[in-house]
Amino acid sequence: MHTLEDRKGRTLTGVVVSDKNDKTIVVRVETLVKHPLLKKYVRRRKKFTAHDPMNECGMGDKVKIVEYRPLSRNKRWHLVSVIEKAV
Repeated sequence: MHTLEDRKGRTLTGVVVSDKNDKTIVVRVETLVKHPLLKKYVRRRKKFTAHDPMNECGMGDKVKIVEYRPLSRNKRWHLVSVIEKAV
């Protein structure tokens, strides 16, 4: 049996921006992309809805999520671990 860490697919780290839904968190992931004309790094932000089966995350926590099968209309990610709890 494979664990979530062993899964193939993308893994992302981000910050929890919402934990209001039951067993669901919204994670904001920031990536740096080089601007094609200005040659300057620009911050891109995207929000992902992830499954949190134990409701262990809170707002501001830094988490690691992995790509997963579709669990609902928008949920295609699964919580792997909480890297850092918010103060």
